Amino acid sequence: MTFTVVIPARYASTRLPGKPLLRIGEKPMIQHVYQQALQSQATRVVVATDHQGIADIVNGFGGEVCLTADNHPSGTDRVEEVARKLALTDDEVVVNIQGDEPLIPPVVINQVASLLGSQLECEMATLVDQITEVDDLFNPNVVKVVLNAHGEASYFSRAPIPWGREHFSLSELPKKLPVGPFYRHIGIYGYRAGLLHRYVNWPVAPTEQLECLEQLRALWQGIKIAVAQAEVVPPPGVDTEEDLAKVRQWVEGSSSHG
Repeated sequence: MTFTVVIPARYASTRLPGKPLLRIGEKPMIQHVYQQALQSQATRVVVATDHQGIADIVNGFGGEVCLTADNHPSGTDRVEEVARKLALTDDEVVVNIQGDEPLIPPVVINQVASLLGSQLECEMATLVDQITEVDDLFNPNVVKVVLNAHGEASYFSRAPIPWGREHFSLSELPKKLPVGPFYRHIGIYGYRAGLLHRYVNWPVAPTEQLECLEQLRALWQGIKIAVAQAEVVPPPGVDTEEDLAKVRQWVEGSSSHG
């Protein structure tokens, strides 16, 4: 199983500007992500960025970088530009890791690539984890997934799905989670390169626009997305100052013990 990892890294994050360059321990965040990806079985790891400062940092630590356009509407569009520039064939597998996942386990990267490699009728693959807390089910920042009998995604939503008719009422939400197939989406994707080239030419789907979830464009077009339970649940990425503080504490704590 050969695959390429692409790490989209934007400078202009709304909540944390310059996020990939923020330091965690002695290294910038993007270096942590890159080094985690290098520990996977990927044949190549490339950072995709629209910012010269990020490109300089990646070159400085010996990483491979691809400068991309600065007007991409999504990370998927940025990954597609890299796949095009690398002249990947349509059936080659590309794994998209977010540039704000400094603790992404290499085993998870391998898992999503091999999942796509084993599901020939699917053009995308991703991972999930079971939801165990009722607060997560009702948190719009925790994306939920409903699966079908073949282990493929039926729908992704910020809403609590599936909705338990007997358990949930809008006037009084349950204190604890009832039994049900409730899954949280883990934001790592595998694609066949040919799908990426089609994806960027499709119009934004109505469901994608409504939910602000770019994977819904693929479902809208009838693409099959293979889904599996993550072998290791990745720690949360860095979206806020609070997230950054937690990751710094974890990295600095583990390096002092090492």
